[in-house]
Amino acid sequence: MKKVLTFWLPVVLWTTIIFLFSARPTPTTSQIVWQDFIVKKTAHIVEYGILSMLLYRALINSNVPKKEAGIYSIILTTMYGTSDEFHQFFTPGREPRVRDIFFDAFGAILSIYLIFKFLPRTSERIQKWARKLKIG
Repeated sequence: MKKVLTFWLPVVLWTTIIFLFSARPTPTTSQIVWQDFIVKKTAHIVEYGILSMLLYRALINSNVPKKEAGIYSIILTTMYGTSDEFHQFFTPGREPRVRDIFFDAFGAILSIYLIFKFLPRTSERIQKWARKLKIG
């Protein structure tokens, strides 16, 4: 039970946060169209990158092999992003965009890429931090 709370509760909390933000009308972040676009798409990449990392962490600590956990976390994150866009179809002031699903998937892929390729090459201090968080 402790393992479930430690590793899966953050996933549930993060997906809840994403859901709650998606249930609100879209705020305009800038009057300049390209700035608004960059801010919103960066938010997609970051929020779904975090979700992918949390899923990866939960999966590897549930005895799923690392490579499979990476693949599953990308797939599950992309599926959640797709369901989130569908949810926005029913939210006043929001509209679903297929393009956003691609940004969500990119965030998931980037997160797992950084875990697999970048993390092993970082300083011992960062690797120690990742081990404490049970990521690597």
